[in-house]
Amino acid sequence: MHHKKRQILGLMLSVCLVLTFLYPQTQSYFYLQEKQRMSVGDSLNSLLNLSPNAFKSINILVKDDGNILTKEGDKQATLLKPGKVVLELKLFGLIPLKQINVDVMPSINLVPGGHSIGVLLRTEGVMVVGFSPVLNEKNEPVFPARDAGIAIGDVIIEINGIKVVTDDQVKSIISTLDDSQANVQITVQRNDKLLTKVVYPQYCYDTKSYRIGLFIRDNAGGVGTLTFYDPLTKKYGALGHVISDSETNQRLHIRQGKILCASVENIQTAKRGNPGEKIGILLENSELGNIEKNEACGIYGLAFKDLTNPLYEGTIPVGYSNQLHTGEAKILTVLKGQEIEGFDILIEKIMYGRTDGKNMIIKINDEELLKKTGGIVQGMSGSPIIQDGKLIGAVTHVFVNDPGRGYGVFIENMLQESGSYKFGQQTLGQSSQGLLFNCV
Repeated sequence: MHHKKRQILGLMLSVCLVLTFLYPQTQSYFYLQEKQRMSVGDSLNSLLNLSPNAFKSINILVKDDGNILTKEGDKQATLLKPGKVVLELKLFGLIPLKQINVDVMPSINLVPGGHSIGVLLRTEGVMVVGFSPVLNEKNEPVFPARDAGIAIGDVIIEINGIKVVTDDQVKSIISTLDDSQANVQITVQRNDKLLTKVVYPQYCYDTKSYRIGLFIRDNAGGVGTLTFYDPLTKKYGALGHVISDSETNQRLHIRQGKILCASVENIQTAKRGNPGEKIGILLENSELGNIEKNEACGIYGLAFKDLTNPLYEGTIPVGYSNQLHTGEAKILTVLKGQEIEGFDILIEKIMYGRTDGKNMIIKINDEELLKKTGGIVQGMSGSPIIQDGKLIGAVTHVFVNDPGRGYGVFIENMLQESGSYKFGQQTLGQSSQGLLFNCV
């Protein structure tokens, strides 16, 4: 009899648990990320963002590595300073469910961008972007550099021990060779490795000079969009993606560079198969800053003056990836002249853990923007994304076959690359402060 009662009780308990976990808000618990970021001043309780009725039976044990939070009664715990906090969620205080590691970050407030900028840079060394045939005495095409093992995408660093930084230098050294010099030693950088190749220049009977058969480039430029300006560090971030060579698709190693003000004069409307483009001009004597880094999620440098956004008074807070949600948001960009405007978008999907600048799928649903541009166009990269009054990311790529949709990058990825902020570097303490509270 007692055994049968225990079976019935166990069955009833199992049914209750199944019904509980089928509840939509309970199901959303299982999608909670195990690594999250929050800002100083945030409420720890807001992390879960779940219905109190869904988790009356769930207890949360808080491990605090250095008095990071203060408990306010039984319902609130506020984060006081940067560090680490661990939440251990247990059913009925006994059955472990999930552990959430929280990086508590400084409260970061930035000036949102949207400004149209011109980008000018010179590379570190001279990039090989193609092969050019040299016509020998038999009028036959030969390729000395290619035959010596030099590849497209290589960056020429030295020729015969002489450091080269411009394509004019390379041309000058090669063109002044004579019959007494049978070969040249060329040092190239390939995938962060230095290689030395022995090249045998050929006399070109077409140009009447010695050549090695390469197309080379030492500079790049274009129009993009500023993402943020940090008034505390004077640093900025822009573009949301790396600057790569259009011929080789290799990341450009920057020797020097600058950003300037740009004015948008016209827009080539995006169509399926053609992403469209902002047509802009760079304004003279309008330097905004230098370019110090060219990374996967954008370019970064030091601004020469304080930057402002007429749509916002001062700064706005940063929103971390775990605070984002699908749904409505805005982008800021310039469509005419230098006027920054805001346009409605939808965040359709959020993709965590990616480092290629493709963290969100966004869709343009602003009729005015679609009418003027057809969707996301080249030059819009870097346009800041605002959600719930927070700067959460930037536009990065367009879907070529669907220009109304594209990708966005998390703002925290850009901040980490900029070098202004380090995320997740603190050492986690394991001492429990005994803060046990129910989610109510």
